[in-house]
Amino acid sequence: MKARTTRREFLQDTAVVSALAAVAGSADARGGPTTRPADAMPAIKLGKLKVSRLILGCNPFFGFAHGNPQASGSEMKKWYTDERIMSVLDESAERGITAVWVPSYKRWIDVWNKYRKNGGKMPIWIGQPDKYDKMADHITACAKNGGKAICIQGACVDKAFAQKKFDLVRKWLDLIHSFDLPAGIASHKPQTHLIAEEKKLPTDFYHQCVYQPENYKPECLKKALTTIRQLDKPVVAYKVLAAGRLAPKKAFAELLKQIEPKDGLCVGVFPKKNTKEISENSTLVTQLSQRLEWRT
Repeated sequence: MKARTTRREFLQDTAVVSALAAVAGSADARGGPTTRPADAMPAIKLGKLKVSRLILGCNPFFGFAHGNPQASGSEMKKWYTDERIMSVLDESAERGITAVWVPSYKRWIDVWNKYRKNGGKMPIWIGQPDKYDKMADHITACAKNGGKAICIQGACVDKAFAQKKFDLVRKWLDLIHSFDLPAGIASHKPQTHLIAEEKKLPTDFYHQCVYQPENYKPECLKKALTTIRQLDKPVVAYKVLAAGRLAPKKAFAELLKQIEPKDGLCVGVFPKKNTKEISENSTLVTQLSQRLEWRT
């Protein structure tokens, strides 16, 4: 496990934050996303699977708004028809995003299979089975319907850990590996993944919530980053915008400064309100990542 720059050190580094924001701003001034090559997005690896550093999240597809001040859950759910989901997948792929992270819902599997059959551009689905009592069935559904990696949903992992059922989580991970797929676990808690490492669970990657749904305060981010900095395996951070409460420019800059190039972000979108949201997010992650690489 590795020691990294502390949050306090980062917040003191105001010159860097200003420079990162300036990069993003200059991209907007130049027309940004429309001139950026799609293949410029940096990549990470989840086990053997190579994916874009920015991964498309799915909460808005199904109306999981978590109190998002920009739109209600019912508005999201109504807007996201199957056709609009597929359109967002294609636009994301055109902007260099190569993966989408979604549970194994029947509706999603139907959409994904139709999308692939019709030549959709998004190449990778990362499955997130979320049915605690039917986990094996949902892992299998992910694997047999085109999932390229599988990550156990955070609430399920946290429930098993709270009951000290570590062997149950190990069994789930072993099942994922039986399909020759990378296996990960998610968590809303700041210590879960460190415990998984202590227990030597056979994980290939982690999915870390940086703002808990019931608490969007800065201390949540601080605790999550403390964990991420100690993990040698790839970590994909989620809820990085605190369910729409934070602006991407500032949130991405702060987070990317404190994680490693091996780590990624998972972010959902609702382009009804901002038709440039996908391209703006992609450009920010690409150019902020490049800026940080130049500094090392």
